[in-house]
Amino acid sequence: MDIKGLQFAIFGMGESGVDTAEFLLRRGAQVRAVDRKPYEELKPDHARRLVAAHIPLVLQGESALDNVDIALLSPGVPPKLPLFEEARRRGIRVTGELEFCSHFLHGPILGITGSNGKTTTTSLCGHLLKESGIPVQVGGNIGTPLAAMLDSSRDDQWNVLELSSFMLELADTLHVAIASILNITPDHLDRHGSLENYTAAKRRILRNQTPLDAAVLNAGDALSHESASFTKAAVHEFSSGGRVERGFWREGPDLIANGEFWMPRSEVQLQGRHNVENVLAAGCCAHLAGAPLSALRRAVADFPGVEHRIEFVRELNGVRYYNDSKGTNVDATIKALESFESGIWLILGGRDKASDYTPLRPLIEARGRGVLLIGEATPIIDAQLAGISVPVTSCGDMAAAIAYASARVVPGDVVLLSPACASFDQYSGYNERGRHFKSLVGQLEEKG
Repeated sequence: MDIKGLQFAIFGMGESGVDTAEFLLRRGAQVRAVDRKPYEELKPDHARRLVAAHIPLVLQGESALDNVDIALLSPGVPPKLPLFEEARRRGIRVTGELEFCSHFLHGPILGITGSNGKTTTTSLCGHLLKESGIPVQVGGNIGTPLAAMLDSSRDDQWNVLELSSFMLELADTLHVAIASILNITPDHLDRHGSLENYTAAKRRILRNQTPLDAAVLNAGDALSHESASFTKAAVHEFSSGGRVERGFWREGPDLIANGEFWMPRSEVQLQGRHNVENVLAAGCCAHLAGAPLSALRRAVADFPGVEHRIEFVRELNGVRYYNDSKGTNVDATIKALESFESGIWLILGGRDKASDYTPLRPLIEARGRGVLLIGEATPIIDAQLAGISVPVTSCGDMAAAIAYASARVVPGDVVLLSPACASFDQYSGYNERGRHFKSLVGQLEEKG
C-alpha cells in the first residue's frame, strides 16, 4: 500500500497511536495526531516523541478532519462517535489501527481473543514457539503495539497477537491464519451496548479465514464453541472437561493432544482450572504452528505466568497476597475466586463497565472472609452484594483496603485483588493498579 503524501489523522495518543504516527511518518505520509488532551496532559514520553517527530497535535473535534484522507482510530476510541459519522459524510476513510497496520505486516498471524485469559495465552504461545525454535514476535494488545512490530516482521516469522474486541471492531480484511477464541462472557457492554455486539466483534477474528487456516475454540464455552459456524477454517477445540473430536484436552491428571499423552497437569506451574484451559489453547495453537509436543511440554513447564494475572506477590505472617489486577470483568474474578478454597479477602471495584456482579455472590459466600470495595463502582457493587453472609466494607482506595485486610487476616488467609472493573477511575490502567497493590503489599511489616 502506497501511503506517501496521504494526510492521516490518528485519534488517540496512547502508546499504539504514537507508534502508528511514527510508522506512517517513516513511510512518507503526512500525519496529524488527535487527542482529547493537550500535549501537557499526555504521558510525557508520548508528548516528547510527537514533538521530536514534528507531528502536530490537535484537540479532538471536527476541525481535526480538515483535509484528511484517512482517519485512523486507536483501540480506545469508540468508532460510533458522531465525529466519525461526519468523517464518513466528508468521504474520509475511517479505519482502525489493527486493520490498517495488518496490510504492512509480513508473516502469518496467530491471533488470540476472548474475555479472559488472552494475555496469559498469548504470552505462553509466544514462549512455546520461541522455545521450540520457531521465529516469532509477540504483541498487539499486550507489550508491543502492532505498529511497532511492522518493521521487524518477516515472511518466515509468526506474529502472535493478543486481539481485543476494541481492536477487532473495525477489522474488515484482517487475515488470521490461526485464530483462537478462548471464551466469551459479558464485558465492555458500556462500549458495545449488548452481549450480541460484543460477541460479533470477537468473532471478526474468524472473518477472513480460509479452509487452509485453523480456528481453536473452547468446547466448554458456549459462545466460543458456537463460533465454529462463523469460520471456513479447520476447527480444533480445547477442553478442561474431557475429550474433544480434534484438539487438546484434560483427562484426569493428564493433558492430551489429539488423543496422545502430552504432559501431566502437575508440570504446569499456573494455578487454577482456567489456566489449564489457557495451556491447552496455547499448546494447540503452537502445535498447529509447527511446534513438536516434546518441545511444548518443556516450555510449558518453564512458564511462570504473567504479571497481574493471579500473580503471587508475597506471603507474610502466613497470609498470601495475590495480584489479579487484569481481572477486569466478573468472569475473570470468578476464575480467580475458584483458584482458592477459602479465607479470601477480595478487593473489588474501580470503574464499572455495565456489569452484573451478582454471579459473584455464591463464591464469595462459600470462600470469602470479606469484600473490600474501592473506586467509582462501590455503590453499584455494594447494592448487588447486599445481604450476603460475608462482610462487605467500603474502603475507598487501595491503601485503605490493604490496611483494613492486613489488620484482620489470620494465617491461611488470602488477600486477592481481582477487581472485576476497569481501573480508569483511580489509575492509568490495570498495570499501574497492580503495581500499586504490589508496592503497598511490599511495605507491610512482619508481626512481632
